[in-house]
Amino acid sequence: MADETGPPGSDEDLAAALNAVSGGEGGEASVERILNQDEIDSLLGFDLADDESNERTGIRAIINSALVSYERLPMLEIVFDRLVRLMTTSLRNFTSDNVEVSLDNISSIRFGDYLNSIPLPAILAVFRAEELDNYGLLTVDSNLIYSIVDVLLGGRRGTAAMRIEGRPYTTIERVLVQRMVEVVLADAKSAFDPLTSVHFNLDRLETNPRFAAIARPANAAILVKLRIDMEDRGGRVELLLPYATLEPIRKMLLQQFMGTGKWPLQPVVQRLQHGLAADAQLQLVRHQRGELARCGPAGVQ
Repeated sequence: MADETGPPGSDEDLAAALNAVSGGEGGEASVERILNQDEIDSLLGFDLADDESNERTGIRAIINSALVSYERLPMLEIVFDRLVRLMTTSLRNFTSDNVEVSLDNISSIRFGDYLNSIPLPAILAVFRAEELDNYGLLTVDSNLIYSIVDVLLGGRRGTAAMRIEGRPYTTIERVLVQRMVEVVLADAKSAFDPLTSVHFNLDRLETNPRFAAIARPANAAILVKLRIDMEDRGGRVELLLPYATLEPIRKMLLQQFMGTGKWPLQPVVQRLQHGLAADAQLQLVRHQRGELARCGPAGVQ
């Protein structure tokens, strides 16, 4: 009878052993555990809370590894700081109001991702960099559009600009925004002048991002976010320059300090050239006097 039933507790011991090998209830739970949305976002690197930060993690970091960080182009930050100062003065003269321009962020982004992230309605100004033989994009958000229209048409201070949804921008609004865009592009030319001469000419205004495709969706670009405040009114301007546009002046943008480039050396080179020219003229005059002295009175006749 004992042989048929086997030793007491053998089935329980065998079940315990199998349970221990398979990890028990904790093992089953670990196998069947499903990741929540936060863990999936963290794994893929698409955490919305860190969207504004420059640090990327997970698969998104691998995808963006081919992008060149703007920090590797140090002169860009200097150029855009100069642009902020110039825009502050120019927009004050343009609006006859107290305008404050601030630089919010400089980042690298893929062109297709940027077009998909533009909050509509907005006006997109496509401009051409003549000497660089390529295009750039200037986006003016809706808040700034209505604020500029309100200021230029004599709106009272202390009242928020009226925003009407569900209608296209009128001709007057587009013309006023075009004038502001031309002011910004002129300041951008002045900001780049100490580095290289480049003219930014407005090509067209668009309200649909699909018609403002100046590069392939996968191409990398530099995105500069500027904030414009006019007391209780204001908005945002975003300047996007594809890396293909900056490629001809890449070596200049790689400079770490002002002293290593064209900016401070140009006056020195000009002075040296003037000095060498003056020395050459002095040597020529001395040579001519020496020839006259050797010829004597007969050579003077």
